[in-house]
Amino acid sequence: MNSLSSRFVAYAPQILSLLRIIAGLLFLEHGLVKLFGFPPGAQPGAQAVGSLFWIGGVLELVGGALVALGLFTRPVAFILSGEMAVAYFMVHAKQNFFPAVNGGDAAILFCFIFLYLAAAGGGAWSFDRLHGRRAEAA
Repeated sequence: MNSLSSRFVAYAPQILSLLRIIAGLLFLEHGLVKLFGFPPGAQPGAQAVGSLFWIGGVLELVGGALVALGLFTRPVAFILSGEMAVAYFMVHAKQNFFPAVNGGDAAILFCFIFLYLAAAGGGAWSFDRLHGRRAEAA
């Protein structure tokens, strides 16, 4: 293994945490748009309480926060992965076959990032890891 590869391997748990944190924060932002219309002008804007988009916003806000914190990462990421798969096929795929045309690129990426996090866990910097260490010490 060359020097650059070995450096990346050594930092893989931290890089996994960075991926988790950024994906969680971006997802949380989508929830803020759907629930509170924040930031102003972002699409689709605030949604009617109880609508599918509003329910998606709740999942995105709460799930995004939990993923960013690395708390219950695996089950939350699995649920969010499913939400994105459903969102892609219910909203985006109906518009056009090609993701670049139907605007579904982000839904596909989130789906597979969350699927990966469901398998890999939260990484080095997560509340899940802290909880696991406490359990091992007991």
